[in-house]
This record gives sequence, structure tokens and C-alpha cells, in this order.
Amino acid sequence: MELKEFIESYLEAFGDSAQLPLLFGYSDEPVAQTAKIGGCFFKGLQAAREGTPISLNAEVIGCGGGKLYTGFADMPEHVPNFVSITEKYKRTPEMVADYVKGLEMPRATKRYLNFVRIDKVESLEGYEGVMFYATPDMLAGLCGWAYYDTNEPDAVVARFGSGCSTVVSMTVVENARGGYRSFLGLFDPSVRPWVGKDELSLTIPMSRFTVMLDTMRECFLFGSHAWEKVKARL
Repeated sequence: MELKEFIESYLEAFGDSAQLPLLFGYSDEPVAQTAKIGGCFFKGLQAAREGTPISLNAEVIGCGGGKLYTGFADMPEHVPNFVSITEKYKRTPEMVADYVKGLEMPRATKRYLNFVRIDKVESLEGYEGVMFYATPDMLAGLCGWAYYDTNEPDAVVARFGSGCSTVVSMTVVENARGGYRSFLGLFDPSVRPWVGKDELSLTIPMSRFTVMLDTMRECFLFGSHAWEKVKARL
């Protein structure tokens, strides 16, 4: 399925008002000039959602965790204590340190991480993954599509992590290994103020998304009575 055909099919399946997903990937040159974002960089993704690409790097991202989980910095010394003692997201700092180590997020080899709405590109080449902002009804459709051609028990997973780790880190690592897992995200209370109250995310690595493109119109999203009832209220 070509990119244009996917966009047309996506809007057919989820309704003309469905928000198009974002692509993200690294490059040596920015696709846009982006001002520094204080705090969580997800507040800056609103521009990309509206059609204006953004380019992040260590200078643009104002959050130490954001720099870590996008591969632009090593883990700051204060992160385990901050996540455990201040934010109370893990019982001990040691658990935080083990979690970060287990992510195996590599350092970025290119200078910028770009977020671009999918209708603003001509090709999927060079992108790590695709991020959908989705309501529960949309997640039902997206996850069902992801389950359609596989019986793997972890085809879609919901792991602990900040917004940036569940969207970027996990997807980058999965894509590098040619993996099949997609990731639910935006459960982190710190990122919640910057997304809609009825939104979560599903992020699909490009290694999986290119396969799913060929199954989209085969699955229940087209021609099923059950989905038509859900689609009617989207």
C-alpha cells in the first residue's frame, strides 16, 4: 500500500475527522527550526499534530528525561531519585536505574529527531515509527488491526515508562531489531497535561508498520458490521 492510499484508507476506516498520525525519525539536518521547549517536549508536538513539523535535539528538549529517552544524553545522575522519591513512579531508585538500563536505548547517531504528520512527507524512508493519538474507540480499531495477522501474545504491549520512553525509546529499539511489537503509551501522569483527556497513543515501529500496510484493507476495519457500529460514533 502506498502512502497516499494509506491516508485515504485510514480516513475511510476512522472517519474524515480522524487525526492523522505522526512519523518520527532521526536526521543530520533539521526539517524545521524549533524553539527550546521547557519541560515535557510533548507540549511541542501539538504543532506537528497541526501540520507543522518539529525538530528536536539536546538543546531544544528542556527535560533531562526527554534527552535521555530520545538518545541525546546519558542518564542524568538525579533521574533515579527524582523518578522514585519525587515523582513516586517506582518504589526505589534502583528500580528506576534497572528500568533505564533494560530499555537499551542507544545514543542517537544523528543530530535531530523529527516529528512530521504523515501527510507532510513523500516517503516512509528514514523514519523509526508512526505514532497515533487515539481515543478508546480508535484504539480498538488500531489494536485489532495490529492483532489481525499474528498470534504473538505481545503484538501490542503496555509497558511502564514516561511518554517519551514508551513512544520513542521502545519503538526505536524495536525497529532496530526488525521487531513486531507495537506500544500503548501516554499513561505517564507527567505527560497527561499535554494530551487530550480521552487520548492515549499507539506507536508502531516501521519494521511492523510496513507489514501492516498490506493487511489493512483485509481486516475488520473494512466491510464488518461490528466496526461500522463503532465507526458511526467516532
